[in-house]
Amino acid sequence: MTIPFFKYQGTGNDFIMIDNRLQTFPKNDTKLIATYCDRRFGVGADGLILLENDISSDFNMIYYNSDGQLGSMCGNGGRCAVAFAQFLGIIDQQTTFVAADGLHSAVCTGPQIALAMNEVAAIKPCLNGYFVNTGSPHFVLLTEDVAAIDVDKEGAHWRRQPDFAPGGTNVNFVQMIGENHFTLRTFERGVEAETLSCGTGATAVALTMHHLGKTTANQVTIDVLGGELVVSFEFDGSVYTNIQLIGPAAQVFSGNLNHPI
Repeated sequence: MTIPFFKYQGTGNDFIMIDNRLQTFPKNDTKLIATYCDRRFGVGADGLILLENDISSDFNMIYYNSDGQLGSMCGNGGRCAVAFAQFLGIIDQQTTFVAADGLHSAVCTGPQIALAMNEVAAIKPCLNGYFVNTGSPHFVLLTEDVAAIDVDKEGAHWRRQPDFAPGGTNVNFVQMIGENHFTLRTFERGVEAETLSCGTGATAVALTMHHLGKTTANQVTIDVLGGELVVSFEFDGSVYTNIQLIGPAAQVFSGNLNHPI
């Protein structure tokens, strides 16, 4: 038995994409998903995404971390899922879809995908940094030299601190490099390592920097190892709304997964 798949990346955050509208993928086989995501024994990816039918929107995005476990919202994965849905002919240039944290909308403009994120009301001081949930939990730490950080080591240290129990957190190291411009490196839970980009992390960083007065703009550029993301938003004094995560998403190859029967 073989399973057709497509590989997508959004600023270097890469995903195995599978059209599961016919419900043929063995999605309860977490070991198999982890093997497919393994960079030596499988295709290699930061996660696997199933695109399925949904009765109230264009599609349902089901996201698995590379460890094979169901994940929370993935911003770059969401943008890649939108690009995949457009490739499949499910949508044109605009869409609404369901993800782990609820309903999202998005607009495609060429290779750029603007993904609407859910509103954020709370950014809390925590330990040596700040905690914010942007569909996935994120711990944000300011640093003066992000390039010097051992992200795998430091991220693993913060990732399972008791303050973030029971599920742990993603960990973001951010440096201000100019007005409304920041650089970011992220340790992702579920991958348990640094990734080239994290969309919910970029969103968390943009909102946290605004919260701290590091920027007064409502549009922030975030440099990640895999490219550039833009986060725009509105703030009414208590809640961040109309949050848009903007960046490229591209199909890089396709193939067939072997599935032992």
